[in-house]
Amino acid sequence: MSEIPRQLDPAELHEWQLRIAAANLHNILCHCRRCDREWVASTQEACCCGSTSVEHISCWQFPDD
Repeated sequence: MSEIPRQLDPAELHEWQLRIAAANLHNILCHCRRCDREWVASTQEACCCGSTSVEHISCWQFPDD
């Protein structure tokens, strides 16, 4: 029998939000739609080819395995 998940209390929710914000701040996967270059940055930035058509994905969304 599996456990019923509980909701986070306000302090736990705040801590979780801070950790997600920190992960987003330092680990953003950038993919240029024009030249197909990929890199990891700490900000949403334009590509070195000059394109601003860049997809930005938070790296914490990817599994580690």
